Amino acid sequence: MRKSVLPLSISCLFLSFLLLPAVKAGNTPDHGKVNPTTYKVSAKAGDNTAYASEMLYDSLKLGRLGLSRQALQYAYKGLQKLVAKGLVVNPSVLTVCDFTQSSENKRMYIIDVKKCQLLLNTYVAHGRNSGLSFAERFSNSISSLESSLGFYVTKNIYFGKHGRSLRLAGLEKGFNDNAERRAVVVHGAPYIGEQRAEAAYMGRSFGCPAVPEYLADKVINLIKDGTCLFIYHPSRSYLHGSRILNG
Repeated sequence: MRKSVLPLSISCLFLSFLLLPAVKAGNTPDHGKVNPTTYKVSAKAGDNTAYASEMLYDSLKLGRLGLSRQALQYAYKGLQKLVAKGLVVNPSVLTVCDFTQSSENKRMYIIDVKKCQLLLNTYVAHGRNSGLSFAERFSNSISSLESSLGFYVTKNIYFGKHGRSLRLAGLEKGFNDNAERRAVVVHGAPYIGEQRAEAAYMGRSFGCPAVPEYLADKVINLIKDGTCLFIYHPSRSYLHGSRILNG
């Protein structure tokens, strides 16, 4: 039976009251990939965070746009943890990069969780050594040229070799806390986007969540000034080891 969805206006009203700290995640083995259904956060009565993420997911029809339900559940849960710790300046905007999808898909989702709006859905690159079309390997090591999973907070804008770029601070020890030393930033790139649709696969970065060059300014303006960015992949090592999700 198809699950009923509250009208968008009513859903948004509920969501405005549900920005509360999340519940503790369960433990898992520390190897391989996890079956995403094993980790689905239950949206039972009394679990405000899970309920809010379910409403957000269904109201915005994010499944039709390819976003994993589990990705949003974890992203929303982590956001609440970071807000409670005072690590996020602007809790309204949440960015999810869903690396369960191919880079040929628009797998970056910028969401205003308070207004219940999808602000932008676009392409995002993964690291050169993480894989071809799909990101399968992740690292926090300097010069690894791989993407790093987990939660980040956006920092200051600067002008570098890729033009206007946005610095990121990795918040997860052992998973992405070397982001600033690795110069992992949000920037525009000509190797990702619709102009690469006929190529064998999208171009890849040195580990940065690079976005289409023609959208770089828009992305940066939407997520600057201390918002939360989450790079997701259902690897057991991350889901088990993340202190934000399991703390």
